[in-house]
Amino acid sequence: MNYNKTSLLFCVLFLTMACSTSTPNVKPAGESKTADSKNLETGARVFQSSKPVSQMDIYLVGFHPMKDQPDHQMEAHHFCKSVNEDFVQCALFDGNTKDANLNGIEYIISERLFNKLPEEEQRYWHPHNYEILSGQLIAPGLPEIAETAFLKKKMNSYGKTWHVWNTGHHGLNDGTALPTGEPQLAWSFNHDGEALPGLEEKTEKKFNVDFKEKRKARRELVKLANPQRGVNNLKSHFIGKTKSIEGVQDSQQAEEFENNSN
Repeated sequence: MNYNKTSLLFCVLFLTMACSTSTPNVKPAGESKTADSKNLETGARVFQSSKPVSQMDIYLVGFHPMKDQPDHQMEAHHFCKSVNEDFVQCALFDGNTKDANLNGIEYIISERLFNKLPEEEQRYWHPHNYEILSGQLIAPGLPEIAETAFLKKKMNSYGKTWHVWNTGHHGLNDGTALPTGEPQLAWSFNHDGEALPGLEEKTEKKFNVDFKEKRKARRELVKLANPQRGVNNLKSHFIGKTKSIEGVQDSQQAEEFENNSN
């Protein structure tokens, strides 16, 4: 079965019927909208085009730790558009309700495109295999078979993620009412034990999913996994707390092992 963009639109349609809501923790600073502002917005919807954002029809939920502050972790809501087979672009929000705050962006590229990047650029891109194989990356509301089919296409891919607004991290009441400060480069989890206690459980309960069951359902994808760059980037921060899973291997470590074997 071929799951094209129309098929993936099911996710957004299911959002109001089958997916749980996730509300933002932060209310932006500023006065409430006036009647004039609301009328102008209504007119804009009638006369103006929203084609760029209307194509953001893929909805994914995952976790983002900050690369320089791995204990700063959050649930991230991705609303994405597949530009082509190798490139996806996403707007990031802190929830999935109409008052959710836009707090970042993520670009996703295939392994083929990643390998063409200069080494200096590659350090900004995090690997995705653990997110997929662990069951942590989900497409709420999308039928299991369609979710797996889409994620299969993203095996060995990489993401470049910047959070431009701290709207709150798990376990911390540190959200700000405005997007202040420097953008933060986000990373991915790549081992069991890197997520803070309660983070996964909160999402599982909210969306009525079981990451262990998702992991079992995706075992067929393990054979597609290649070693990836950046898998061990956060490992030293969680010494003694992490465990590797099948299909997730650091490419530099794999190269060193191969060289030593020869």
